[in-house]
Amino acid sequence: MRTLRRLPRSRRFTLAGIAVAVVALLGWFATGPLHSATADEKPLSQGKPATASSTEGRGYPASAAVDGDAGTRWSSAFADPQWLQVDLGAPATLGRVVLNWERAYATAFTLQISSDATTWTQVYATQSGTGGKQTIPVAGTARYVRLTGTARATGYGYSLWEFQVFGTSSAPATATVNPPASPSGAGPSSAGPVPTGSAAAGWIMAPNPVTNVKPSHEVPPNKGGFHEFQANCSVSRTNLGDDPIVFPNLPGASHLHTFMGNTTTNAATTIDSLTKGQTTCKAKGDLSAYWMPTLLNGDVAVNPEGPQVIYYKTGVTDYRSVRPFPKGLRFVVGNAKNTDADKFLAATEKGFECGDSYENKDIPKSCPTDRSVKLNIRYQAPSCWDGLHLDSPDHQSHMAYPIDSHSAAGMVCPDDHPVAVPKLEFKMAWPVNGDMSKVHFSSGAGPTFHYDFINAWDDRTLAAMINGCIVAARQCDAQGHDGRDDQQPAPYVLNNDYLLP
Repeated sequence: MRTLRRLPRSRRFTLAGIAVAVVALLGWFATGPLHSATADEKPLSQGKPATASSTEGRGYPASAAVDGDAGTRWSSAFADPQWLQVDLGAPATLGRVVLNWERAYATAFTLQISSDATTWTQVYATQSGTGGKQTIPVAGTARYVRLTGTARATGYGYSLWEFQVFGTSSAPATATVNPPASPSGAGPSSAGPVPTGSAAAGWIMAPNPVTNVKPSHEVPPNKGGFHEFQANCSVSRTNLGDDPIVFPNLPGASHLHTFMGNTTTNAATTIDSLTKGQTTCKAKGDLSAYWMPTLLNGDVAVNPEGPQVIYYKTGVTDYRSVRPFPKGLRFVVGNAKNTDADKFLAATEKGFECGDSYENKDIPKSCPTDRSVKLNIRYQAPSCWDGLHLDSPDHQSHMAYPIDSHSAAGMVCPDDHPVAVPKLEFKMAWPVNGDMSKVHFSSGAGPTFHYDFINAWDDRTLAAMINGCIVAARQCDAQGHDGRDDQQPAPYVLNNDYLLP
């Protein structure tokens, strides 16, 4: 009987490997059809519009994370926090999100979903991200999915080869879906921090974002008292068709505006140019830019005379939580195209006033003919900031009005805009009365009144005024003085020259 020659050890391993491969291949033929649908499943996010808070450069756009190419990637600026968002084009029943991280991954991040890019629901959060390829089950119906990184694993930014959203879409394959429109009404809004848009289209990240802040629900002492100070600012420039927020670097592109505060404000205004300018405000440290549509009586401009009152107040019940605006924060209050007089009235103190006439939704047709009678408006700005952005595409969505907690905590900031900042209130008075039938704003009828703001306060001066007046529960003038009580330990924040000592 022939004796079989024993194979060398290396060849035994080779044959064993071949055997395993054959078995595996046979197994694939047996089971492959059962799994091919999953393997070929196309993400709902693939090829859809993607936006981000920032990019490292032109070679790393947000779209690279949803292009289906594992060789291209989105990469953010080297700062926290950053976000990446995809518009699925239509509501979808979500199943999972797959993140394929490059080496620059997030150790802490959240996933949020939304139907309108305004109200967001958090569906996942972690403080111990591992990078690599992560598959995260999610449940819910939404059109928008957003990843927000809050802690980086490296000194670089956040970088994703692919950001894939899987689920079942309700949109027909040929449907064309438009992005959500910008808010069109004036008055209170709870718009969320990230509507459709991009950094280039108006999202400006704050250089020092405020994170890990929750709205205060604490009940402070003296919650019903005064917590405010005034910025008394005169007209600095007028009848200019410039608007550095809505039409930057486009002189004359806007309706006519009346500017107060900084004397250099124009279409090309930047925070650097404001810092180098002068001011018509009493507080020398207030180099901010304030402007509003010009009031016209027929074709004749009517400007406010002397210092106008711009209140800095608390908008939340816990006035102790109010902190200074970040340098460069800008926003628009109201809407130049507004036609909803009720919404306009809701954002004012008493509507348009003249003489004994109050609660007017529009400019009254007549006012008492008396030199002491002026047309007045007190219009309030949102006072809750998202903590992330100095501006947004609609110049409003990074800000929100406080909401009623329906508890002893009173008015609080919404969760998506948790940072309490001063509530601006324009109290404007125009010297016009008698026949008002031809009185209107350069933007149109009364409800189109709005105003713009860019913060350029000296940081130390603004902080001192907020702490010495709002947080200290005092009713201060432009010098930081509460005339109700001269015996307070620090009755003046600013000296006689309106400078911080």
